Amino acid sequence: MEQAKACEMQIDTLFGAYEHEGRKKMQAHIYKDDAILPGFAIELSSFEHSNHTPQQRFLRHRRLSSMEDKCPEPIRCKAAVCRAAGEPLTVEEVVVDPPRAYELRIKIVCTSLCHSDVTFWRMKDFPGVFPRIFGHEAFGVVESVGEHVEGFAAGDSVVPTFLSQCSECTDCKSSRSNVCSKYRFAVRPGMPRDDTTRFRDAGGSPLHHFLGVSSFSEYTVVDVTQVVKVDPALPPPTACLLSCGASTGVGAAWKLAKVEPGSSVAIFGLGAVGLAVAEGARICGASKIIGVDLNPEKDELGKKFGVTHFINPKELGEKTVSQVIIEMTDGGADYCFECIGLAALMSDAFQSSREGWGKTIILGVEMHGAPFSIPSREILHGKCVMGSLFGGVKPKQDIPILAEKYLNKELELDKFITHEVALKDINTAFDLLLQGKSLRCTIWMDK
Repeated sequence: MEQAKACEMQIDTLFGAYEHEGRKKMQAHIYKDDAILPGFAIELSSFEHSNHTPQQRFLRHRRLSSMEDKCPEPIRCKAAVCRAAGEPLTVEEVVVDPPRAYELRIKIVCTSLCHSDVTFWRMKDFPGVFPRIFGHEAFGVVESVGEHVEGFAAGDSVVPTFLSQCSECTDCKSSRSNVCSKYRFAVRPGMPRDDTTRFRDAGGSPLHHFLGVSSFSEYTVVDVTQVVKVDPALPPPTACLLSCGASTGVGAAWKLAKVEPGSSVAIFGLGAVGLAVAEGARICGASKIIGVDLNPEKDELGKKFGVTHFINPKELGEKTVSQVIIEMTDGGADYCFECIGLAALMSDAFQSSREGWGKTIILGVEMHGAPFSIPSREILHGKCVMGSLFGGVKPKQDIPILAEKYLNKELELDKFITHEVALKDINTAFDLLLQGKSLRCTIWMDK
């Protein structure tokens, strides 16, 4: 079937200038079909003296060509593949098929490792299926689009998201939900519309997708409902954060709980998501932000994200966490956030919330599958519990708002990025996260 327009050849190092702004020239490659043609030098002599961002300056110099009357072809590239639960990832050559109807093929510039990747990397039973390409926090550039894709073109700066927004179903049209009812969230092994794969290994065997994103690959195919266009002025590592972790935490405070100025907030678990909740509470104007964590190092770290008080449960003696929070807030926190995924902590959070209007927001998935029970009498006293998927954020609507807040210096995100590695060293990113040494590790595709 003929394409309405010809596909464009893409510059391999489209945003390489972000890291190498000071160079006078840089070598680039152009992808054509699945071959890599060694390219040309691009003059960057005016970069240092321009008022534009590195990406904007680079886009002005990029060289695009058309391939008339040709459909997108399969692309050979590198990807980090997991062959079995808990085993180190191996960087292999894979084949990425062209996008089908309502799909985009994206060249990943950088990605980052989230705890959700680790959770399913360890999982031996379904939905833990292998071999699989993990990754779902990423920034990239549209390489090609399938039929019926509107609003996107080759060269667009985008972030993929694990949550769909079709903008057509009852839930997407309502301000009360961010969970698309047409393309429901599921940890499926294939694409959302037909459950088939767009990945094959060098031997031709299929590789499974993860959350419809699979960003641990130089190229990936994502459904149009899971792609958000972002301002090219946004630094790639920061854009990665908005595709999952930062949006989840900030959104939970800003969009879901609607934290009010002067209110009190208690956060159980100061990992990346918990600290993002603190950042969200900070920009909402909360006056007291209490962090609860067993790691004493989180005391100083939390202060960078707006945490005003720190509680280490191991240092309370005979008092419980809820007792201390109730004393600190004169009756209980207005908003409590559970960001770990333990039923006992969910209960602690609920007990720490204020009678009359206290809200407990659950962001963590219970890691042992244990039920969460609460006394019905306390519900009668006005407390409530809310579940949170992606922090209540509607991807296509709210991620651009958060990006604008970052560019306007209202939202501070750079402090979440603690490490960076090349794709070939992706297992180092796993080690750092498992050892509790990193919040977010940026994984670059071109280093």
